[in-house]
Amino acid sequence: QVQLVESGGGLVQAGGSLRLACAASGRPVSSYVMGWFRQAPGKERDFVAAISRSGGNTYYADSVKGRFTISRDNAKNTVYLQMNSLKPEDTAVHYCAASVRGLYSGSNYYLHSWYDFWGQGTQVTVSS
Repeated sequence: QVQLVESGGGLVQAGGSLRLACAASGRPVSSYVMGWFRQAPGKERDFVAAISRSGGNTYYADSVKGRFTISRDNAKNTVYLQMNSLKPEDTAVHYCAASVRGLYSGSNYYLHSWYDFWGQGTQVTVSS
């Protein structure tokens, strides 16, 4: 079983950048497809981005495409989310998640139920 710990959240002005990190322990992060989700107060937990085990394939929500980049360093057992051009609507608790499932065309990587392990989340607040 893998344990996930997010870091890097904080308060930033609109247009700014943050880089979130998700450190894995207990098992190699290379064993998992990894994803980032976010949840604003009173809203559902929404998909942000996902990355294949090798890092060769990435997927993004339309709302963050072109602004966010997901990446991974399997040697450091860490997954990242680089967030640029931040907007107030990006304000949410951001979670990383790990899935034991295979990532194929048609995989439901955008559903939070597709993931098996979750971190505790890190708060991102974007002021206008």
